[in-house]
Amino acid sequence: MRGKPFSAKAIFVLCIASFLAGSLFTNQNWTHPSRAKDNRIAVIPHHVTKLQEVKQDCDPKRKLVEGKPGDIMGEVHKTHEAIRSLESTMSTLEMELAVARTVQSNGQHYSLEKLANHTLQKAFVVIGINTAFSSRKRRDSLRQTWMPKGEKLKKLEKEKGIVIRFVIGHSATPGGVLDRAVDLEDAEHKDFLRLKHVEGYHELSTKTRLYFSTAVSIWDAEFYLKVDDDVHLNLGMLMSTLAKYRSKPRIYIGCMKSGPVLSQKEDKYYEPEYWKFGEDGNKYFRHATGQLYAISKDLAAYISINSPILHRYANEDVSLGSWLLGLEVELVDERSMCCGTPPDCEWKAQAGNVCVASFDWSCSGICNSVRRMKVVHDSCGEGEGAVWNVDL
Repeated sequence: MRGKPFSAKAIFVLCIASFLAGSLFTNQNWTHPSRAKDNRIAVIPHHVTKLQEVKQDCDPKRKLVEGKPGDIMGEVHKTHEAIRSLESTMSTLEMELAVARTVQSNGQHYSLEKLANHTLQKAFVVIGINTAFSSRKRRDSLRQTWMPKGEKLKKLEKEKGIVIRFVIGHSATPGGVLDRAVDLEDAEHKDFLRLKHVEGYHELSTKTRLYFSTAVSIWDAEFYLKVDDDVHLNLGMLMSTLAKYRSKPRIYIGCMKSGPVLSQKEDKYYEPEYWKFGEDGNKYFRHATGQLYAISKDLAAYISINSPILHRYANEDVSLGSWLLGLEVELVDERSMCCGTPPDCEWKAQAGNVCVASFDWSCSGICNSVRRMKVVHDSCGEGEGAVWNVDL
């Protein structure tokens, strides 16, 4: 700012260039309804007005007085605001494209008008708890400890923007006894997110991809989080941790690790495509451990939009890390998201460092979680009222 001030012409050129770049991007992605084919998505066009407003902010008739830095800096600030508005509009368009594609992949077809009127539910975070048909007792152990239920769950969603759902697909025999059991459980608790997915341990990468795609088609959240059903969470600490990064784009949060690539079939986490990672003994790229991780809105939209071409490795945490590896993403190694069970998390809580999540590394979750979840909650829980005191 101490150098030569910007000229009016330079500011005008910058403003127009920014608008044209945005226009070029949107022209490449929008498809006219009359030309849309079965395999294309018509993107909601109601943000054209917003883009026109941004163009008006770049009005060349603005008067700039040479030699008055105050006036020039005022115009620079307005230009930055216009560019920021354009970026926000593009981010929203990406979300709506993700919604449209998810709707189509689910076999639903809507006109442009209906898609334009499709309003996503606003939220701060969507917490998807990965669960299985055989895990009814695990789910009940969470409902009895850190996860609110009934009216409290609804209140948390409405007043704090915290959405919590058990995430599960369908059995290999749709409508069978397993599906009916989950239907009855959901009718009682109303806390499930059902996916168009056949459940199976070796299909976790596909399930994770479908979870993010489905979640962004329902909720417009700042963060999307996945957690296993044998992990203890402190919701208040989780909200406080995520809130620190809400102003940053493309955030990937979790306990980052880089474990060995296992090439022997008898290994629990055997990687059939081990040869892609180099010589024997090599390690994976840095990625968040699978028990718990969160990604920001734009990354969830990216996964949804590019879902058909995202490669799936044997382990879902590795798959997620690979999807984000080549992007401009900030990895946040948040160690409070992988505390041990008592005495570890208990000592930290007594010292004023309440953990976001606790589990046993040896079991990839809390060992004997049905029996021990309440013990961990009593020793390491933040208190029922903590989440209500977090200012978002």
